[in-house]
Amino acid sequence: MSEKSTQKRKYILEKAREVFADKGFKDVTMKDIVESCDISRGGLYLYFSSTEEIFLAILSELSDDEDDDSISQAFDNDMAAADMLALFLKEQKKEILRKKNSLVLASYEYFSTVEVTPSDNPLRKQFDAGVQIVQTLIENGVRQGEFLCADPYGCARNLMYVVEGLKVSAKTIGVSEAAVDRELLYILEGLVPIDN
Repeated sequence: MSEKSTQKRKYILEKAREVFADKGFKDVTMKDIVESCDISRGGLYLYFSSTEEIFLAILSELSDDEDDDSISQAFDNDMAAADMLALFLKEQKKEILRKKNSLVLASYEYFSTVEVTPSDNPLRKQFDAGVQIVQTLIENGVRQGEFLCADPYGCARNLMYVVEGLKVSAKTIGVSEAAVDRELLYILEGLVPIDN
């Protein structure tokens, strides 16, 4: 693919992401994307054959970009486990409260209607990656005496279920920043040793 074609494809995906973030998945048509990109229908079909193909390309690019630099940098800088976990949760909170360009609803709409194996499901991969990060942080915190936790995997899984629930709630029924803080703090209270 030429540089011009690559740039055009990237532009289509950026504009389509805005459309999916605004309308969800099921209500988006190729016409919506054509209008958003201000290109011809034939021009769009040179790159993509369906809204599903476009949506999956967007999700694929997001998964490729999901390597969170701030967490990677924290692992490299030998930060305390509690500080790294706080940094991870700060990033999750930003995603939960994101008002614009969020694909949460479109993703759940799509994956609740389409049969996808767990290994092909980017939501599952994202969830599992979050569990792995949190589990590693908790295990490091336990080794360093920062946390008390008998089941780091179970705690990590629980925390990610809370995060996912908050993402959906924020987009469907609305969740305040204070409520997000309260729920995340509730989970963390079980990890931090109480000084006597």
